[in-house]
Amino acid sequence: MDKCVFCGGKILEERVTFVYDDDDKYFFVEHVPAEVCTKCGERTYSPEVTEDIIKFAKCKIKPSKTVEVPVFDFVEKV
Repeated sequence: MDKCVFCGGKILEERVTFVYDDDDKYFFVEHVPAEVCTKCGERTYSPEVTEDIIKFAKCKIKPSKTVEVPVFDFVEKV
């Protein structure tokens, strides 16, 4: 059984949602295979999965769906 390189916790294979956020460009990738630490939550992706995520970031793959998300600014709260 592998252990987390950050905290030594137990690692499990899971499907997760990857969230991309860079310079006002946002997207989600659902059902991504990852190794997830049960203690600290750190996620690790294989080189092949990382390569595919980069393709999504470069818009080389058409999204399966698009959603509208409300955005709030905490500083401007009422």
